[in-house]
Amino acid sequence: MRRKWWASVAGWLCLCVIIPATAAGQYKSIEPAAGTKQIAVVIDDFGNGQAGTDQMMELPIPFVAAVMPFLPTTKRDAEWAHKLGKEVIVHLPMEPRNGKPEWLGPGAISTRLPDDEIRRRVIAAIEDVPHAVGINNHMGSKATSDERVMRIVLTVCKERNLYFLDSRTTDKSVIGKLAKEMGVRTAENNLFMDDTYTRSHILKQAVKLQKLVRDNDSTIVIGHVGPPGKHTSEILKQSIPTLQQLGGHFVPASQLMK
Repeated sequence: MRRKWWASVAGWLCLCVIIPATAAGQYKSIEPAAGTKQIAVVIDDFGNGQAGTDQMMELPIPFVAAVMPFLPTTKRDAEWAHKLGKEVIVHLPMEPRNGKPEWLGPGAISTRLPDDEIRRRVIAAIEDVPHAVGINNHMGSKATSDERVMRIVLTVCKERNLYFLDSRTTDKSVIGKLAKEMGVRTAENNLFMDDTYTRSHILKQAVKLQKLVRDNDSTIVIGHVGPPGKHTSEILKQSIPTLQQLGGHFVPASQLMK
């Protein structure tokens, strides 16, 4: 137990010591160093003018802007990200096993909907988010484990040549199996940076991200605008030099789809 505690502290200290060594003014000019470890950063919940939106858009690395449809700043945020050269995807609201319906937002995909309505809603969401090249799920622990629902969603992805990034809000997801069967490009999230909103938790997740990058050829990490947005953007920005020293190279998520 003591050894695990010290390993955690050592990792955190590594983050704290290495990261501040780069002056804040240098971040905007950082170019990803050539490396063998591919890292795709995905930022969820754009579309509603939430906290951290400006700071995320200023990140000096490729990232994916996952934009929710039918919200006040949906089109603004998608256009903004696209002009900055970021990849844009639809952050599709999907039914969870637990949670309040109002957390989903408009046009949500529910397991109670008939086939034709699911298809209509998926197409409408895609058409509401300019420049979208893929979809990932907002919540969705119930919907992404439902084969009927996901077969319809993935059929639309195939027709529109879109990838589907599984946010992995449940270990019962059927996306990987169906996507392989149907010939749809897919990959899955490896880490949520801010599933708990506190700065201390996000710092711990940043250490986990370092370990994932050390141990794997590719890593997908998801963060959010909203309540944790300013903390997440700051810690991601501070983590760039450390991740690059580990051989990390930031890429659009589309490069990691199979």
